[in-house]
Amino acid sequence: MSDKGIAKLFMHGRSQAVRLPRAFRLPGDRVRVRRVGTGVLLEPMATDLDVWFAELDRFRDVPFMEEGRQQPPAPSADNIFE
Repeated sequence: MSDKGIAKLFMHGRSQAVRLPRAFRLPGDRVRVRRVGTGVLLEPMATDLDVWFAELDRFRDVPFMEEGRQQPPAPSADNIFE
C-alpha cells in the first residue's frame, strides 16, 4: 500500500467532505479527526472493544514511566501562593 496519494475534496451540503482513494479506505462509518500541525489526521474508530483491548495488550510488558515522573518539586504548604 502506498503511503501517499491525492484525495478529492468536495462540498456535501454545508460540510466539506473527502473522497479517499481505494488504497486509503478505512473500516466503519466514522473516523476520529485531529488537527496535526497544518494538516488533518483521520483515524479509524474502534468498534470492537475486544480488538481495542487486544491492541493495548501489545504494551503489557513495556514499563510505564520507568524513569519516574521527572517533574519539579512541589512548593511547600506555607508559601503555596508565592
